[in-house]
Amino acid sequence: MSKIVDIIKYEGDNNTFVWKHPCEDFNALTQLIVHESQEAIFFMNGQALDLFGPGRYTLETENIPLLGKALNRATGDKSPFHCEVYFINKAELMAIKWGTDSKIQYIEPTYGFPISIGASGEMSLRADNARKLLIKLVGTEAVLDRQKLIGFFRAFLMTRVKTYMAQVIKTNAINIFEIDENLTSFSSSIKSLLVNDFDDYGVALEQFFVTTIVKPDGERQYEKFKELHFRQYADIAEAKLRQQVDIIDAQTEAQKLIIDSQAQATKRIQEGYTYSEERGFDVAEKVASNEAVGQMTNLGVGLGTMAGVGGVVGGVVGNAVGNAFNTSQGQQGANSTKFCDNCGAQLAIDASFCDNCGASVATSNNSCAKCGYTFERAGNFCPKCGTKR
Repeated sequence: MSKIVDIIKYEGDNNTFVWKHPCEDFNALTQLIVHESQEAIFFMNGQALDLFGPGRYTLETENIPLLGKALNRATGDKSPFHCEVYFINKAELMAIKWGTDSKIQYIEPTYGFPISIGASGEMSLRADNARKLLIKLVGTEAVLDRQKLIGFFRAFLMTRVKTYMAQVIKTNAINIFEIDENLTSFSSSIKSLLVNDFDDYGVALEQFFVTTIVKPDGERQYEKFKELHFRQYADIAEAKLRQQVDIIDAQTEAQKLIIDSQAQATKRIQEGYTYSEERGFDVAEKVASNEAVGQMTNLGVGLGTMAGVGGVVGGVVGNAVGNAFNTSQGQQGANSTKFCDNCGAQLAIDASFCDNCGASVATSNNSCAKCGYTFERAGNFCPKCGTKR
C-alpha cells in the first residue's frame, strides 16, 4: 500500500496542460488545495465524481457526496480510499507555434493562375471544459504538456488549416500579392473556423495568428503575374501623380493672377486713380501718338472715344484733342495763304493788289475778296464779313 498523504496540491510547471497527482490513496480528512486558474477533478473507479475550482477543501462527504459510499464506516472514516486526482491548468498557454507541412494548392482568385503557398504562425490555447478534455484527449495519461498537446493537434491542424486557408482566400478574393497587408483579417477568419474544432476537445482557441506566407518566389508563372500586378499599380500611381502636378500648376497660375491683381489694385490706390481712369490714360496715349490725328476722320474717332472719359482722364484727353484740333486748323489756315502771281510775294487774304509789285490779284468768284471765305451757295454779300461780292 502506498503512503497515505494529508495534502493534495498541484506540483507541475506552467507548461503543463493537465497533471495527474502521483498518489492515489487518501485519508477521508485529506486537504485539497487548488490554485487560481486551476481546476481539480476526482475520479473513482473510472468515474468523475466532482470538479473543484480555486480554494482549500477537506475531502469529506459534504464536498464529495458519492465518496461516502466508498468509505469504511467501521473505522470512523479514517481508513484510506483509492481514487485519482487530475489538475487542469486553465491559464492561457501562449506562443504555441504551428506551420503547414506541405504547400497549399489553390487557384489565385484575382488573376486565375494555380499557385502553391505555405504558412506558419502562432496560437494560444486554454482548457475550457475539464471533463471533456480528460475524457476525449487525456484518457489515462499522467501528464499532458505543451509538446504532447502540439503533437496531438499537429495532424489535426494540418488538415483544417490548409482547407480553411484556401476557403478564406477564395471567399474574400484575397490577391496573393496583397495578402501580407491582410494578415490580421486573414488570421481572424481562419480562427473563427477553427474555434468549433478545438471546442470538441474541451479546448478554447484564444488567439490564432498567421505570421508568414511562403510564396513561390522564382517560379516563372508567379514572377510573370507579379510583374504584371506591380506594373499596373505603377502606371496608376504615375497617372495620379501627373494629375496632382497639373492641379498644382493650375492653382499656382491662379494664385499668381490673384497676387498680380492685388498688386495693381494697391498701386492704383496709392497713385489715386481707378481702373477706368487707367484705361483712359492708355487710350489718350494712343490718340496722341496717332500720326493721322490731324485728319478729321481720325479726330472724330478720338473725340468719340474720349466722350466717355471723365475726371482726371477727361482733362488730359481734352488737352490732347484740343492741341490736335488747333494744329489741324493751323494747317488749314496755311493751305488758304495767297501769293502774287507776278513776283511771288505773300499776300493778305483780302488783298486785291500786290503790295510788292502793284500787280492786280485775281480773285475767285467762289471766295470773298476781303476775308477769303469760301462761298457754298450763290449770294450778293459775304455771309462772314458782309463785303459785296
